[in-house]
Amino acid sequence: MNDAVRVATHPTADGHHIGVLTLDSPASLNALSLPMIQALQRALTQWEQDPGVVCVVLQGAGEKAFCAGGDIRSFYYRKQEESEQALFGYARDFFEQEYRLDHHIHRYAKPLICVADGICMGGGIGLFAGADFRVVTEKSLFAMPEVTIGLYPDVGASWFLSRMPGRLGLWLGLTGARFNGADAIGLGLADHAMSSRERADLLPRLAQLGWGGKVAPREQIAQLLSGLQAEADQLLPAPVILPHQAKIDALLAGRTLQGVLDRLYDAIFEPDLGEGSLAQARDICRGGSPISRAILWRQYWQARRQSLTEVFADELALSVNCVLRGDFVEGVRALLIDKDKSPRWQAPPPGTDWLDAFYRWPEGKNPLTP
Repeated sequence: MNDAVRVATHPTADGHHIGVLTLDSPASLNALSLPMIQALQRALTQWEQDPGVVCVVLQGAGEKAFCAGGDIRSFYYRKQEESEQALFGYARDFFEQEYRLDHHIHRYAKPLICVADGICMGGGIGLFAGADFRVVTEKSLFAMPEVTIGLYPDVGASWFLSRMPGRLGLWLGLTGARFNGADAIGLGLADHAMSSRERADLLPRLAQLGWGGKVAPREQIAQLLSGLQAEADQLLPAPVILPHQAKIDALLAGRTLQGVLDRLYDAIFEPDLGEGSLAQARDICRGGSPISRAILWRQYWQARRQSLTEVFADELALSVNCVLRGDFVEGVRALLIDKDKSPRWQAPPPGTDWLDAFYRWPEGKNPLTP
């Protein structure tokens, strides 16, 4: 074990190895700490350069979660105990290293299989989204709930949310709505499904593939995962977001945030049509941070025209400023520290100058600027 990450290799039948990374903090639902981020990056970098390692599997320990997000309590305690300069340094290091890891996964040279068995939220989706093979099970439960804690969908989310069908990505970001494995496949966030009980057999099956043969490694993995799909299709719950796309697209039509929010808040939802979950998501949006909603709105439209590298650079500035001047620490307090669920959100001033300031790096040069 290394900093709550188990780093191991599994031998293949033809003398190669499979790298295996297991997030191993089940009590915290495998929430990512900075040491865990660093351990993942070290192992991935080492294996990328090792010709004996043919692919990597990334998974979570326990039966409840792959990864429920980041270890965000640390930001609250550091703000209470440290100077603003020290807090800036911690926020910079945490988010920079997390985003470098996420970007590395998106560009990883070897096949990388990520299995989201159980809860996968926030920073967990950041790890999952960039993998070559993104595998869900009947237990998969996804969300980007940052609006409820005064952050915004980061970890590259503004890039992949803006590329989902219709306005579904905008809905997920504004409301923090939960969705399942079938939704994730339909949204383009996942590629394959397998039953949760098959997870233990994945490594032995990968080990039997002919890694030195004529068939390309990624093609072999795709064939193996496709063979597991039939049972998974019988077990996956019906999607909960996709059936409501027409209603969501209509509610979120328009190019002004206030106009969309006015329509959403006034909307009538029909429980008999299965729209109760939409009403709940709308209420979560209404109770979220106004700063978070404004950031998400701009990021959603802006990221459509940006590269992934540019998105991560913007997100680094935004996230650090959410810690230093935004609602993030207050959101963590209300939800996870005092648990009063009564955050005292800031009211953004008129105009957009304050939002422009969130995109500016606090001092020096943004380390992720291309």
